[in-house]
Amino acid sequence: MPAKKTRTKRNASAKVRAIPSGFRTVTPYLTVQGGTKAIDFYKKAFGAKELAQETMPDGKILHARIKIGDSIVMISDEFPESYAKSPASLGSTTGTLHIYSGNVDKMWKLAVAAGARVIMPLDNQFWGERYGQLTDPFGHQWSLSMQVKMSAQEMETKRIAAMSMFANGEHPGKTE
Repeated sequence: MPAKKTRTKRNASAKVRAIPSGFRTVTPYLTVQGGTKAIDFYKKAFGAKELAQETMPDGKILHARIKIGDSIVMISDEFPESYAKSPASLGSTTGTLHIYSGNVDKMWKLAVAAGARVIMPLDNQFWGERYGQLTDPFGHQWSLSMQVKMSAQEMETKRIAAMSMFANGEHPGKTE
């Protein structure tokens, strides 16, 4: 006699994850002008891996996902009918994406060679990180850093210098 097949009730929510595998709670979604070029830049500058890409018939990126280190970043081209505008359209950016790297000097050199513009030079900062800021060719601002060993005296000297600049309306390390 063949085995009787039984149906078990499946809890639909048990099969679907609230947060997709590989994602974190917060995922940046960048709007750019020139999505394909942006993805190529992020590959060269930050070692990004392309996970997915959906394009429109005209070649514009409707939606793409890249992975930088262990973090996913979503990207789309700017569309006139959308409320999301690229930094190029706004003339500025409203935030900074921060990358921690095990070799920040190497990543910095790759990003600059790929076309990033230095906003704040890479340097050891008073909070104990080697840190700098860049703007990518699409207008998004990035900060790159890694924790470094610094003496208490070095940290205090850099802190005093930075606070003095802030008090004078300046920003430490700003090149513009």
